[in-house]
Amino acid sequence: MTDQLSARDWLDQGLRTLAEKGFTALKAEPLSKTMGVSRGSFYWHFADISAFHAALLQHWREIATEQIIATLESGANKGERLRLLLERVFTAKLTLENAVRTWATLNPAARSAVQAIDRRRLGYIESLLMEQGLSADVARARAQVLYWAFLGFARSDKPVPQSARVTILEELLRIAR
Repeated sequence: MTDQLSARDWLDQGLRTLAEKGFTALKAEPLSKTMGVSRGSFYWHFADISAFHAALLQHWREIATEQIIATLESGANKGERLRLLLERVFTAKLTLENAVRTWATLNPAARSAVQAIDRRRLGYIESLLMEQGLSADVARARAQVLYWAFLGFARSDKPVPQSARVTILEELLRIAR
């Protein structure tokens, strides 16, 4: 790589590193070596490692939540959004999700970011359920159940066969309605 890296390049590499090696690898020196540049390139974009971590958590929110919601909102009709969301998250490789959640168990800033994203995701699922005609209380309860199912799936280290995944998704949709 060249010394002309953007902050986005650093953040993308940071997310890859987090997913592959965990949060303890999120330091300027090892990241610089991985990217083949000096630490000066890192410090050109980030005042310190804390600033990098904050930007990294915001970047994760953008790609793991906001982009997904924007794609659903712009491309799918209202009746299909929940199904498409569930299909997406229950077929995704969630290594990064797990890495961020592990980081959050020890780091207050990461914990705060995860809590904010959980609230955002829950609110979005709740809104999808209310679009289907559920009351706010019922939508909130069902959104929580669906989100707990996602979290359990994300934390599980056992892959789900495709045939079982289809059945699980059908049941989740049945429960949501």
